Amino acid sequence: MTYISSKTTPFLYRGCSGTPDASAKGEGCFSHGACKLDVQDEILQFPEADAGEETPYVEIRFKNSRKDFYIKTEELILKAGDIVAVEASPGHDIGIVTLTGKPVERQMAKKNISPSEEIRKVYRKARVNDIEKWSYAVSREEDTLFRTRTIIYDLGLEMKLNDVEFQGDGTKAIFYYTAEDRVDFRQLIKILAEQFRIRIEMKQIGVRQEAARMGGIGSCGRELCCVTWLTRFRSVTTSTARTQQLSLNPQKLAGQCSKLKCCLNYEYEVYQDALKEFPNTDIVLKSKHGNAEYMKADVFKRLVWYSYVNDNSSIMAIPLNEVNKIISMNSKGKMPEKLEDFAFKKEQKTDFEVGISEEDLRRFDD
Repeated sequence: MTYISSKTTPFLYRGCSGTPDASAKGEGCFSHGACKLDVQDEILQFPEADAGEETPYVEIRFKNSRKDFYIKTEELILKAGDIVAVEASPGHDIGIVTLTGKPVERQMAKKNISPSEEIRKVYRKARVNDIEKWSYAVSREEDTLFRTRTIIYDLGLEMKLNDVEFQGDGTKAIFYYTAEDRVDFRQLIKILAEQFRIRIEMKQIGVRQEAARMGGIGSCGRELCCVTWLTRFRSVTTSTARTQQLSLNPQKLAGQCSKLKCCLNYEYEVYQDALKEFPNTDIVLKSKHGNAEYMKADVFKRLVWYSYVNDNSSIMAIPLNEVNKIISMNSKGKMPEKLEDFAFKKEQKTDFEVGISEEDLRRFDD
């Protein structure tokens, strides 16, 4: 393993734990822990399961969350971590092999990519001069990003430049941006082509794709789902939060992309199924003491909170089976004496005195 360790290496965005050493042809720089949308080959644990016809397809990683599938020749033997030169338009690009064998076909099927489609080729394993050109191209990205943002500001364009990705041979760069409306960047492309002497591709992405490319930590303390595994973005509505009885607080419900968090969908169907057993929120519980209106429910504890119409301060937690019993009584024209008789009662904890209080320093004495 021969690579130059660096905390700020731009190759971290490509799944490398350090800057590739051209003399070693980049071997040893790849790290699963540094990858966005990382996929690992679980079949490696069971060699006999991978026996049979070898697949010619490989998954190759580029910058941040960009990955694609390529086809190789039978003579070219590749493994995860190999740096390869692949077909691009124009020229060639440099990427890192992340997956080989049967798992690639499963990933292709998952993304609705058919082997009958035109799939670009893997040319070869990267040579020394390939890696040197690649390293130089990557080193230009940060400066290009900041200079382009300045140009955009000077031109007064209503767009936000998120990222710049240079092609491995340094002849082309993709500029990722977000914008609310259509942007006329013909003048911008002309200026960029003159200043950087490369082919320019402007690619508009959504705010969720922006968060996936940039990365970050969610309010749960874990890395964003769209960075680690989530690739399909389902729509999330406020009704999803209401169904789960969450407070409609934008600061808590919005993710890094400023949209409603994707994780609100994870338990949505569970809540929908559970709420089918709960009574309609419009139903009023009737008792001789007074009528009570629905306040809230706890799906997993199977409790429903009600309060008397004329006294909102008296909130009662009533078990679901007791609520259904009261509704059944009301439907027959009967009313219980008072709803408190059905309310959930917490167990009283027995208080006891500790011989030496926590504030007493004598507790440290032998």
